[in-house]
Amino acid sequence: MMGPAGWIWMLIWIAALLFMVWLIVRRPERDSSAEDALTILRARFARGEISETEFERACTVLRTDRLETPP
Repeated sequence: MMGPAGWIWMLIWIAALLFMVWLIVRRPERDSSAEDALTILRARFARGEISETEFERACTVLRTDRLETPP
């Protein structure tokens, strides 16, 4: 039979295993805010809400912001 120390070690191993599975399964974080903004911008341009000049200017601003922010 296992004593209290054996149960503690077993729980530690189970926790470590669950943590490793979580690390493998989780989705890596990414800068989705800039991607979402570009998607919205493209949709507005497609609907004719903004001109081509406004679209290009906004794209430049979004790309510049994404490059300047440190990871």
